[in-house]
Amino acid sequence: MSTDDKTAASEEMKRKFKEALDKKNAQHREGEAHLDGDSPVHGTHGAVTKREFRRKSG
Repeated sequence: MSTDDKTAASEEMKRKFKEALDKKNAQHREGEAHLDGDSPVHGTHGAVTKREFRRKSG
């Protein structure tokens, strides 16, 4: 196998992987983003108290 054959095989492999990755990413992005939708959650919940753990006596 000559250097040109190795380079051609390497370029062909890179091209195949890139096509597969592009195909995968295209399928992933098909869904709707819902960026214009309004979420019912707008803030954090009420006061958060720190939990206190006590050792059981006895």
